[in-house]
Amino acid sequence: MSDATAAVPFWAWAAVGAVIAVLLAVDVLAHRDNHVIGLREALLWSAVWICAGLLFGLVVWLGLGGDSAIAYYSGYLLEKALSVDNVFVFALLFGYFRVPAGYQHKVLFWGVVGALVFRLLFIFAGAELLERLTWAAYVLGAFLIWTGWRLAVRGEPDVDPERNPVVRLFRRVVPTEARYHGDRFTVRVAGRRKATLLLVTLIAIEATDVVFAIDSVAAILAITTNTFLVWTATAFAVLGLRSLYFCLAGLLRHFGYLRYGLALLLAFAGLKLILAETPVGKLPIWLTLAVVVLTLTVSIGASILTARFAARRPGG
Repeated sequence: MSDATAAVPFWAWAAVGAVIAVLLAVDVLAHRDNHVIGLREALLWSAVWICAGLLFGLVVWLGLGGDSAIAYYSGYLLEKALSVDNVFVFALLFGYFRVPAGYQHKVLFWGVVGALVFRLLFIFAGAELLERLTWAAYVLGAFLIWTGWRLAVRGEPDVDPERNPVVRLFRRVVPTEARYHGDRFTVRVAGRRKATLLLVTLIAIEATDVVFAIDSVAAILAITTNTFLVWTATAFAVLGLRSLYFCLAGLLRHFGYLRYGLALLLAFAGLKLILAETPVGKLPIWLTLAVVVLTLTVSIGASILTARFAARRPGG
């Protein structure tokens, strides 16, 4: 874990919260007409979110110092990389529920809001656990190593909503319409308020994202236990998740080696947590950033090169 544990005043938390609220409001206003988002618009918004995340790293550098900034950037890159797996699952869920393209942004927007809330809760709980219980680092580290192994050896993730206990419970408790009613989450039918299929889709995405949140928060806590740095790195990375989806949803299968890179990063984060409680001690924060950047570069580069070679083969 990083030594970047400088105390952050409440006004800084409030200021970041206000900035995130403004960014979300701008996003809502820009997409209030439920238009289908094309690649050009998705790339533009992705650039906006990435610039916001990178610029905030400079604010951290000026306010908290170089070590804190490197910890922030390491966490940001790690969360951004792990978000790719979320995108793949979101694509499967949208396909399963046959969500019209014009409504997908609304579902993802509220999914991101939920993701921010869940991650904030997990961050404080995880940081407190690591602070109070020494053995928690070994458990969390082993969990990350196991998660990395599972990611490396699995095929497509099983996201069948009919087998998701949260979705099944929601459908059992809440009266549900088996179709869409425009972009509405609820509708009144025969005098009775019912959830639409769009709300069921949102519940499925939120329930699936909780699993991703546990993995990603645990991985970033291996870098630093400074809750402000973990929260802001996570928040700015997650904010761009919607645009990332519309950029990558149709291209994910071309990044065949990225999954192995993400698995390696999770295992590295777990090993880092465990080593911090041994005589080896905490690994240098610059080493963490170097491992994250190098792993992502090699896995993405290998994926692109392999895809090009395959396309050049006869019949490719």
